[in-house]
Amino acid sequence: MRKKTRILFLSTGNCTRGAMAEGFLKTLAGEYFQGVSAGIHASDVHPMAIDVMDEVGIDITDQRPKTVTESLRDHFGHVMIFYDPTKERSPIFPFTPHLLRCGIPDPAAAEGSAAEKAEAFRYVRDEIRVRIADFLNEATPSRQEQPALVAA
Repeated sequence: MRKKTRILFLSTGNCTRGAMAEGFLKTLAGEYFQGVSAGIHASDVHPMAIDVMDEVGIDITDQRPKTVTESLRDHFGHVMIFYDPTKERSPIFPFTPHLLRCGIPDPAAAEGSAAEKAEAFRYVRDEIRVRIADFLNEATPSRQEQPALVAA
């Protein structure tokens, strides 16, 4: 059995972007990669993040909030940072060969009506899906041995 490459998804609160990314990775390539999401400050997964992921058939209700300090002792082949304020406060991962920074806003900070907030969450969900698809297309060593991972 092939050992899974571990990837850490880091964001401010681990309530939206990291949780969404972990859900996409598990669904699209869980047999090849193990995703772990964490935040600088852990908080519960945002209900609207759960709703918009459910719209695309991905259940993230079982994800529990984790802080980055819980993950510092682990080794990750890749770290993907979703930032606004996280960029300046992100920890150093000295043994991580691949660090990816993704400037995607936190939809939990969106203002407006409920419909406008839902659209902000959908926008972020779709951006994360593209980033995960790009990551999988670049990080998968031998595409001939594996089924198509992502249809973008």
